[in-house]
Amino acid sequence: MDIRKEVNAVEQEVIGLRRDLHRHPELGFQEFRTSKIIRDYLTALELDEVHSCSGTGVIGILRGGLPGKTVMMRADIDALPLIEESGEPFSSETPGIAHACGHDGHTAMLLGEAKIWAAHREEIPGTLVFLFQPNEEDAGAQVMIDDGALELAGNPEAVFGCHLKSNSPIGTISMVPGPMMASSYYFRIRIRGKGGHGGYPHLCINPISAAAHVTAAIDTFNSLEQNVFRPTVISTGMIHAGEKEIVIPDTLEMQGSVRCLHFDHEQVHARFRELVTKACDLCRCTCEIELKCGNSLLANDDTLFELAREVAGEVVGADNVRTRDVAVMGGDDFAEFSVRIPGMYYFIGMADPEKGTDVPNHNTKFKLNEDALVTGMEMQMKLITRFMDS
Repeated sequence: MDIRKEVNAVEQEVIGLRRDLHRHPELGFQEFRTSKIIRDYLTALELDEVHSCSGTGVIGILRGGLPGKTVMMRADIDALPLIEESGEPFSSETPGIAHACGHDGHTAMLLGEAKIWAAHREEIPGTLVFLFQPNEEDAGAQVMIDDGALELAGNPEAVFGCHLKSNSPIGTISMVPGPMMASSYYFRIRIRGKGGHGGYPHLCINPISAAAHVTAAIDTFNSLEQNVFRPTVISTGMIHAGEKEIVIPDTLEMQGSVRCLHFDHEQVHARFRELVTKACDLCRCTCEIELKCGNSLLANDDTLFELAREVAGEVVGADNVRTRDVAVMGGDDFAEFSVRIPGMYYFIGMADPEKGTDVPNHNTKFKLNEDALVTGMEMQMKLITRFMDS
């Protein structure tokens, strides 16, 4: 099979699919229209199995004509709660919801790949699994796993995924061995003091003072306690307390995230709990600390990385394969699959300032560079082929 030729042949169809999805974005676990489009498309390709999973998730299974490995590809399908200001003629028609992270592109690419593979099923040495995941923005992968997605997929031997990246130049592919995207845990701290009149603070225990000490302790931890070669970031995003300017509140709530681009997140979490508790004790306050997993550390399998780097060089040229300054402190719950089975994840560059496709993800003016779609499809199909033949 001439993969590049096949990809170019479906390019316009994939762009059309992507634009339709872009016009009709849906939030996590509400992707009902998107899910139906995916199911209908895979069914029309006459895949061996098409399953719904976790409500709006979809799993398609294509068995090849030859024996071999079972390989899974994953695309995320959810959109974001923001107002699109991209100016595209096919902008979101759903108020307050937009595809501003490229998931519409990921979904369209995987559908295009499924079409090509289905037309060549007799040549496939093994089984291909196409997994379309809802709610990537808030831990949808774990829900699918809990609902038996991996068993439904036949317990794949490897999983592959990618992300269209607006801060990487068009025509590049970026990847690293090992940690690629940080683990992300969301914290909620409830600090309890003793409320009272603002004119008599000596009769009160002010939880706001405790919160100030907590934020100072976090800043000190970020700047002085962490090895710079083991990136760790703790960020506070929300603080809520009080209803009246002359009343010291009884309680305060803080929320934020703890992110680690290394494997020692449990050690960081323990130190975080210790710092918060001591800061509250200092101010005579008590506290409750909750940590919720947003996503695990996304770490690429070393063997799959070497394979992917070689394939990427064939797709975009060795000089356009980036393996330095690639890892990021953002997260992706693709990690929940890759902590269970060997995984490979990479970025497809799409930044072109002249087209305005260098705007950061999650921005109201985000634009997807559709020229990157064929690169993404070619890369993944060639990588899957090489892995199945290895």
